[in-house]
Amino acid sequence: MDAPKTLQTAIQYFSNYDNCRAFMASVRWLDGVVRCPQCDSAKVTYLSGARLYKCNGAHSKQKFSLKVGTVFEDSPIPLEKWLPALWLLVNDKNGISSYEIHRALGVTQKTAWFMMHRIRLAVQTKSFVKMGGDGGEVEVDETFIGGKAKNMHKSRRIKVQRARSEFTRGGALAGKTAVMGMLDREARQIRTQVIPNVRRDTLQTAILNEVQHGTKLYTDQAMGYQGLAAKYTHEVVNHMEKYVDGRVHTNGLENFWCLFKRTLNGTYVAVEPFHLFRYADEQAFRYNNRATKDNPLNDADRFTLALSQIVGKRLTYKEVTGKEGETARF
Repeated sequence: MDAPKTLQTAIQYFSNYDNCRAFMASVRWLDGVVRCPQCDSAKVTYLSGARLYKCNGAHSKQKFSLKVGTVFEDSPIPLEKWLPALWLLVNDKNGISSYEIHRALGVTQKTAWFMMHRIRLAVQTKSFVKMGGDGGEVEVDETFIGGKAKNMHKSRRIKVQRARSEFTRGGALAGKTAVMGMLDREARQIRTQVIPNVRRDTLQTAILNEVQHGTKLYTDQAMGYQGLAAKYTHEVVNHMEKYVDGRVHTNGLENFWCLFKRTLNGTYVAVEPFHLFRYADEQAFRYNNRATKDNPLNDADRFTLALSQIVGKRLTYKEVTGKEGETARF
């Protein structure tokens, strides 16, 4: 089933629950046949009055909704609001705040904030395939995310500036969170991860886990990247002298950092460090699925792709608020 092509048609189309149900079923099950999440049986009956399905199998959880087994599970918010929220998040280049979702969909800001974090989990893409390879080119760079000293209260600003003046490369910059990025030039795909520091062992462990040996690796002159020549064709650009030396540069990643920081500064404004990886995943999804000459994706394509990734993922309110342990992304 084809998705609506524009925001206007998406809002009109998904205002009808039957359209939401049919579209979600066609994306979740490729043949469009609804199956029981408990026993995978296709012998189910739709109960229109309750908006539920009933499995004919003999087990305890016969009744289920299309939300079961997805990031939407146990949410009282109807699909008529979930699907437009998903459309807005994946297609707005600079992100969309929970206050905008709150006003646009008629839910509370707290509910909208939780909805957005669930959707960010859905668009989180993990790959076990390493980047690069023989002849491949991968850019690696890191950046620091955090508040600007000029926007802080005087007492806080003095404390942070004093700590930053004592900062040594490899440690944690006071008031900032380190984020590492890797860009595969051929695949035009980026991967990000929040890291505890920018010490050599941290940076190089991440590279070894994500990049194939023999890849052409381009970085800046940071000390943390020294020693990579044993496994990679490692070339360095000295940013004190120039930013481009032939094909040796990290400008692709600098472009991503620029977009990411604009989103954080202009839309999300205040992001806690323990949630930062979620926003990085969101930005990486939009960047990796942007429209290019070789991959002319449109808004409907991004929406359908994101919706296809909602299955098998779950985020509870206790987890997102730190009341339950959640596996660290370090």
